[in-house]
Amino acid sequence: MPYYLYRITQQGPIKTLAHLTQFDTFKPASDEAKRLRRELDLAPGEQVKVIFGENQLQAEDLLNQVREDEPRTGEDY
Repeated sequence: MPYYLYRITQQGPIKTLAHLTQFDTFKPASDEAKRLRRELDLAPGEQVKVIFGENQLQAEDLLNQVREDEPRTGEDY
């Protein structure tokens, strides 16, 4: 499964996803994401992310999902 690079712009609850490129392995995808984060003039609310998925549709679905915080219990709290 490929790794996809996206430029994400978030204004309030709305995310805009811009597909940048894709890679077959993680290392080049990670290196390119780090390079883009350094070189692009990202505005507040903009990010460059790497996401792993079966296809571009699944990658975009994963990026749009809201992840809940892990429960904080016991000594971790």
